Amino acid sequence: MLTNLAAWGLTRFTRIVTGAHARWLGCAPVPVQRIYFGNHSSHADFALIWASLPSELRKRTRPVAGADYWENGTIRRFVIHEVLRGVLIDRARTEHARDPIELMAESLDAGDSLILFPEGTRNTTDEALLPFRSGLYHLAARRPDVELVPVWMENLGRLLPKGEFIPVPLLCSITFGAPLKLASGETKDVFLARARQALLATRSSARPENGQAHELR
Repeated sequence: MLTNLAAWGLTRFTRIVTGAHARWLGCAPVPVQRIYFGNHSSHADFALIWASLPSELRKRTRPVAGADYWENGTIRRFVIHEVLRGVLIDRARTEHARDPIELMAESLDAGDSLILFPEGTRNTTDEALLPFRSGLYHLAARRPDVELVPVWMENLGRLLPKGEFIPVPLLCSITFGAPLKLASGETKDVFLARARQALLATRSSARPENGQAHELR
């Protein structure tokens, strides 16, 4: 009961604070297993992606997040474990840390979708995107049948900047682009460049006349 109430509260709070309406380009919010990969500028990023999904998709979608941040504090632990069911990655790669790709693949094998950020860290530069790290490629190679959906978010870095914990109400936007998959024989560098370009293309097409905004529950 508490978990359901917290999930409802987080969804409503995120939508109210960001004012964002999900815009879907090239795909629809249907119950298909996916890996949603987005630009990363704020701790609020995966909360917005998660809250922008229809309720039936939220129940089967898990964010991939750093254990060092989310295991720090009772409230954070409750949110990430009980509400979001996050897949936590040991970024320090301690002696007993499990392989992050293996953890994510297990979640996909259980039927869940994932939310992740290929930049690997929040982008505080003036560049639109940081270079992608290799994790997205290795996960796509492990599970090549799963759709990869680029997700572009605008203004999240100003809504909740790095080092801040209280969001500043600001109109944000979120756009879901056309899915892609790893092509047969595609190399890591070629795939990561293509995935990065797909995310930038989603940013370029994120205009009201270019997609359908969905009213979510």
